[in-house]
Amino acid sequence: MDILDYAFMQRALLAAVLVGITAPAVGIYLVQRRQALMGDGIGHVAMTGVGLGFLLTWSPVWMATLVSVLGAVLMELIRWYGKTRGDLALAMLFYGGMAGGVMFINLAPTGSNANLTSYLFGSLSTVSDSDVTAICVLAAFVVLVTLGLRRQLFAVSQDEEFARVTGLPVRVLNLLTAVTAAVTVTVAMRVVGLLLVSALMVVPVAAAQQIGRSFAATFAIAVAIGVSVTIGGTVTSYYQDVPPGATIVLLTIGAFIVLTALATPLARRRARAGAGGDTTADPAECSIPGSRAAADEVGV
Repeated sequence: MDILDYAFMQRALLAAVLVGITAPAVGIYLVQRRQALMGDGIGHVAMTGVGLGFLLTWSPVWMATLVSVLGAVLMELIRWYGKTRGDLALAMLFYGGMAGGVMFINLAPTGSNANLTSYLFGSLSTVSDSDVTAICVLAAFVVLVTLGLRRQLFAVSQDEEFARVTGLPVRVLNLLTAVTAAVTVTVAMRVVGLLLVSALMVVPVAAAQQIGRSFAATFAIAVAIGVSVTIGGTVTSYYQDVPPGATIVLLTIGAFIVLTALATPLARRRARAGAGGDTTADPAECSIPGSRAAADEVGV
C-alpha cells in the first residue's frame, strides 16, 4: 500500500488508531452521565490553549492539554456550585475559550487562521513526530483510567448517590472523568478537530448501544467502531483529498444508522425467544443496565 510509504501518513494512521480507542472509551461514561456535549465544550476551551501555544512558541498540543484540564475542572466546579447561574457561567467559559483562541493565534508571530483551522477540523499532513509522542502519552493515560477504574467510573455514572453511599470518592471520580475527557479532546484534535471531536466520543457509543447487551459489550463495540471509522476516514481522506475530520464523523453516523437498522430485527428475535422462556426472571444481560446492582451484573 503506497499510503504507508509516506511518513506523515504513518503518523496520521497511528494517531487515528489512538483517537479511535480513546474517544469512545471516555464517551461511554459521558453518555451514561448525560453529558454528551461535554467534549464539545472542552473543545471550545482547548482553542485558547492552541492559541497560547503559538503565542508562547510552545507545543500547542501540550498547552491545549493544560488549558483543557483546567477548563474541565472549572466545569465540574460550576456543576457542583453553580446552581441557577451555572448555565450562564458555562456559556461564558465556552465562548470565551473560542474568542481567546482566535485572539491569541492572531497575536502570535507565526500564527494564522490557517493554523487554527487545522486544529478546528483536523489535518493529516500537519501531524508531527512531537504530536505523535504527545498523543501516545496522553492516550496511555486515558486507557489506564478508563479501563483501570471502569468499575468505579461505571458506578458513579449510573447512580452518584448510591456510589457515595458505598464509599466511593464521587467528586474525585467526577473530576477524573472530566480531566480524562479533556485529555481525550487534545488527543483527537489533530485528526478529527476540536469542533468535531465530541461526535467521535458520543456517536460510536450510541451506535454500540443499539446491539450491545451489557456495558462490557457496548464498550468493546464502541471502541471497535471508533478504530474502524478513524482508520477508514483517514484512508479515505488520503485517496479522495477530503477533510479527515468530516469524513470520520460521517462514517461514524453511517455506522450508527446501519446498526440501528440491524437492531430492530434483532430486538424482535430476542423478544420472541424470551416469550418462549421464563418471563419472570430478569435477563442476564441488558443494554447498559440502570439498576444499582448493574456494576456487578455487567461484569465490568
